[in-house]
Amino acid sequence: MFTTYDKVILAILSILCIVLSFLLRYILSKKKKKQLEKTFTVLFIQLILWMFGLILQILFSNFSSINPIYFDYFVYIHTCFLPVTFFFVAIIFARTKIEFKRKYLLLAVIPMISLIVLWTNDFHHLFYQKYSMETSSTVFGNYFYVHSIYTYIIFAVSLFILMKYSIKNSGFFSKQAILIFIGALIPIITNLLGSLGIVQMSIYITPITFAFTVIFFSLAMFKFNLFKTTPIALQRIVDRISDSYIVLNENHEISDFNETFITTFHTNASIIRGKNLNDFLDENNMDVTDFKNHIEVVEKSDDSEKVETFELYISKIKKYFNIEITNIIQNQQFLGFLILFKDITQHIRDMKSLEDNQDLLIEQERLASLGQMIGGIAHNLKTPIMSIAGAAEGLSDLVKEYDSSIEDPEVNFQDHHEIASDMSEWIKKIKTHTEYMSDVITAVKGQAVALSNEESVSFTIEELVKKVDILMRHELKNAIVYLNIAMKTDENLEIKGDVNSLVQIINNMISNSIQAYNGKPEQNIDMIVERDNNKLLITIKDYAGGLPKKVKDKLFKEMITTKGKNGTGLGLYMSYSTIKARFGGNITFDSEDGKGTTFTIILPI
Repeated sequence: MFTTYDKVILAILSILCIVLSFLLRYILSKKKKKQLEKTFTVLFIQLILWMFGLILQILFSNFSSINPIYFDYFVYIHTCFLPVTFFFVAIIFARTKIEFKRKYLLLAVIPMISLIVLWTNDFHHLFYQKYSMETSSTVFGNYFYVHSIYTYIIFAVSLFILMKYSIKNSGFFSKQAILIFIGALIPIITNLLGSLGIVQMSIYITPITFAFTVIFFSLAMFKFNLFKTTPIALQRIVDRISDSYIVLNENHEISDFNETFITTFHTNASIIRGKNLNDFLDENNMDVTDFKNHIEVVEKSDDSEKVETFELYISKIKKYFNIEITNIIQNQQFLGFLILFKDITQHIRDMKSLEDNQDLLIEQERLASLGQMIGGIAHNLKTPIMSIAGAAEGLSDLVKEYDSSIEDPEVNFQDHHEIASDMSEWIKKIKTHTEYMSDVITAVKGQAVALSNEESVSFTIEELVKKVDILMRHELKNAIVYLNIAMKTDENLEIKGDVNSLVQIINNMISNSIQAYNGKPEQNIDMIVERDNNKLLITIKDYAGGLPKKVKDKLFKEMITTKGKNGTGLGLYMSYSTIKARFGGNITFDSEDGKGTTFTIILPI
């Protein structure tokens, strides 16, 4: 007959089986299960079968003469391996994911021996000398203590791993850590007290206490998203990032942080964990009021993705930070704040250094370009000067011829006209060459003007292209590279701005294209001028090797060059800034490895 105690135990075990079955069904319903979820599935199945076996034991022991120990033969299949499963839960929790190796099979050796010893207990009584459903009346065999010690060691190691990484991930006093700690500790303490005979208990107490473990783990799983975290893997990642962060709970207390934060602020985990933010700010000479105002803006915002950003100098550690504050919302529940400290100290120093030296760098770059250009111009001027000298010599001969013919009776009017015509031809040639020289001088004079000159005038595309052609002719000729100019719009179209700055930008791009060929002759560079609605597009295209990825990623953002010590990277950097600032335009580029690079200057018209 059922005793009241049997009825209570039966009811508890039945309820727990139902609860565990619902939890198991929930996990099984998920399409993509993580390794931790799969391991929990095995754990739930073992617990359910364990309790189901005990239910059968209670029922059959009251209605049949079957020896209750035979139900233990079934129950212990799950009982022996449950500690091993619990150990895998712990290490997967710590590492996020593991690869099952052969060495893990060693964990099953003792459980397998325990089952064999139990199933053959009638022959040697090493597991039970006397079996009873009351622990106090049971006389254990020698091997039982081996089995128990192994079980407790596995549970202790698993609990240590769970607690270590739960504290590392969430903090010692986090709700997740506390739930894991209590849930794992209850069955260990209960079984230990029972095994030592300190507390009288039946064999049903152990699975019931494990049910509490399941309940606490379930709370950690569903309420605090145990399965949705990647504990140690995530912690390793955030510890390695260069930016510092802290997490505040709803009471503005520091609940989490990364290793970078500890290093940056010269503190340690035990000091800052649980510390109120205001106290931490005071200790580091930070503006508490400013910080609180920004946090208040985020806290009162209806937008869960609201990010409050501001810059702050922290005098204690002599660093500048760009600080971002955002809410942490989960399941429409406010959990606290994430504060990110982006160290911009080096950036601030670099910018200041660049500002201090910008004028000097620009002037050096301009003078270097001017020196190279003047060398080419000097070479270009030799041809017209030689031509003018030849024309002068021809005119001198004609003057002498004309002078001697004045008193010559054989020279008629027709001869005089022919001499005058020859003189006119030489004069025309001189004019052509002097005009070319004048254009060259004008172009050089324009480029010699300091880049700080912001004079804005109107000029035509024809004037622009003419200046580019004059100034780049020598460099192109020396490199034996051909500049193919394609005019796809009206050359009389006017642009407003500093023509000399634009010429220097285009020349800089052409020079880069020439250098991209690395001295290889007989190459082409295309310069295409076209109109796209209210925009003028000037495209410089080469067919060399293209730009390296590290250059493409940083182009226009900082000074970077592919020329090594022979370049500063200032040319394109300043070109981009000039087009943006003085023309209100933009520069884009497209580069493909082995096929070449295209730069496009976009100007509003």
